[in-house]
Amino acid sequence: MNNILIIEDEEKIARFVELELKHEGYTADKATDGRTGLEMAETGAYDLIILDIMLPQLSGIEVLRRLRKSANEAAASVPVILLTARDAITDKVTGLDMGANDYMTKPFAIEELLARIRAALRQSQNGGAHGERAEKDDGILRAAGIELNVSAHTVTFRGKPAEFTNREFILLRTLMENRGTAMSREKLLAAAWGYDYYGETNIVDVYVRYIRQKTDDTVIRTIRGVGYMMEE
Repeated sequence: MNNILIIEDEEKIARFVELELKHEGYTADKATDGRTGLEMAETGAYDLIILDIMLPQLSGIEVLRRLRKSANEAAASVPVILLTARDAITDKVTGLDMGANDYMTKPFAIEELLARIRAALRQSQNGGAHGERAEKDDGILRAAGIELNVSAHTVTFRGKPAEFTNREFILLRTLMENRGTAMSREKLLAAAWGYDYYGETNIVDVYVRYIRQKTDDTVIRTIRGVGYMMEE
């Protein structure tokens, strides 16, 4: 039985989600502010956290940031689904960059939230989208002036170190592993966010732009009507 923590300051929403989760066979606890939620989350006793962004005392983003740096390995790796009333793409990107597994914009349908919870739990139980593949592949990829060290998780561009977030690294690695092949946004989304991700494909465009800003506009080619390709 999976144990889920709801960190939400709107009591009606928190209670509604709690009842639905229990009806589905989950156990659930609640916290109504960020500080209390973080303290509960850091016990590592939860299989998934539903985290509102707009919280008193500590914002959801700050809770997520601290959680991902927790000394408790279980707490640091617990799947997190963000709830936000804001639908700007930058808010979604910030949450995903901080380590969120998924997000939902209020108001939401409880059926969709339950589906995303099941997807996040499946991916967590399977070791993540890239766990086994990343362990086996410890080579160095080179293309378009970029050198990506898989095992060291480092990137250089034209001999100079470049800082990449984990999501950017995975997306760049996917493009380099498939260089010379046009990759659809759907395939790139599945590679970097997992096959169970329910967000919009335009998040890929945002991350491609980030990679170009850290390297060069020419390293990733846009294939109209398809997606993107790393040149040979």
